[in-house]
Amino acid sequence: MKLNHLNLTVSNVLEAHRFLEKHFGLKGLGGKPSAAMGFLSDDNGLVLSLFRAANGSEVKYPPGFHVGFVQESEAQVDLINQRLREDGIEVPKPARQHGSWTFYFKAPGGFTVEVLC
Repeated sequence: MKLNHLNLTVSNVLEAHRFLEKHFGLKGLGGKPSAAMGFLSDDNGLVLSLFRAANGSEVKYPPGFHVGFVQESEAQVDLINQRLREDGIEVPKPARQHGSWTFYFKAPGGFTVEVLC
């Protein structure tokens, strides 16, 4: 059995969609995204659905909720961290946590991302 799709509620679908394409290589799926919804997929066939939060509502996930992108090396984690910084996204420097070389940050759209090796 494999997980085949996941739905995220985000504050801005277009911003989150562009961010995930640019920094994590996800590919648009099912045509152009709209302000209300967009779909992405990864190299393994997972579909990530992005849906806009109800007008005027804040995106709130429970503590600890995050989307993780596992990398093949610590150097790749460092490279992604640097590219995010160069793009003006506030991210902490990677550090050793729970046995991984990792960092967490709030992504455009209001959800937390972990990049780790």
